[in-house]
Amino acid sequence: METSPPRQPEHRLAQAFITLADTLVSGFDLIEFMHGLAEQCVELLGVDAAGLLITDQQGNLQLVGASSEQTRLLELFQLQNDQGPCLDCFRSGRPVHCADLTGVAATGLWPLFAQQAHRAGFHAVSALPMRLRDQVIGAMNLFRSQPGELDGDTAALAQAMADIATIGLLQERAIREGQILAEQLEYALNSRVVIEQAKGMLGERHDLPVEEAFILLRRHARSHQQNLTELARAVVARTSDIQPRGTTSNPPTQPGHEPATPSTEG
Repeated sequence: METSPPRQPEHRLAQAFITLADTLVSGFDLIEFMHGLAEQCVELLGVDAAGLLITDQQGNLQLVGASSEQTRLLELFQLQNDQGPCLDCFRSGRPVHCADLTGVAATGLWPLFAQQAHRAGFHAVSALPMRLRDQVIGAMNLFRSQPGELDGDTAALAQAMADIATIGLLQERAIREGQILAEQLEYALNSRVVIEQAKGMLGERHDLPVEEAFILLRRHARSHQQNLTELARAVVARTSDIQPRGTTSNPPTQPGHEPATPSTEG
């Protein structure tokens, strides 16, 4: 039985880029995607660990991927203490390289982070921005156990991986936000239909112009702290009745049940 030849680095790299670009698969999972990116960094770039942080809806950095538990804790430490290369990279939108975390530059810039990274066994780090033109959505941290510069080819490849992942994430975000917007628009249109129906029913029931019926509906919703659309649905379903001011409220008539006629027998 023949065995498959081992995968060549070029093939693995091509597969990695295909995976990074494909964020539109059914059931896309952001956390799984980012953890996979961190693992691919370790495999393809020859670094010892990788961590990834991206912004949430409020613009705050959040840890979303790490190649190891040790790296995850170090990234959380960086966020909690608001210091480290990943934060500087995100804020500036430019790569941040540190060839020696025990050097004066690192201990001066990030004293707490540099000490914690050294304790974790890391002596060098590079942080690369996840950006598309002027939009920066996060940063990629590449840790190395030995001091030294990240060579130019590796840095370029790492930035390319970060760029492809960023494009995919922004595309996925745009589609998701578009879906949310479409759902909101559909809800608004459906709400408008229900409100128009409720206006017509109130106008007919109380012999009111449509405009006054709408004022009555809104006034009741506000005074009773009700959602206008939900109140309109209740009016249409005849589970709620609204009386104009100065009139006596009668309980709503349920479908199939007519109000009892008062007895005239004496």
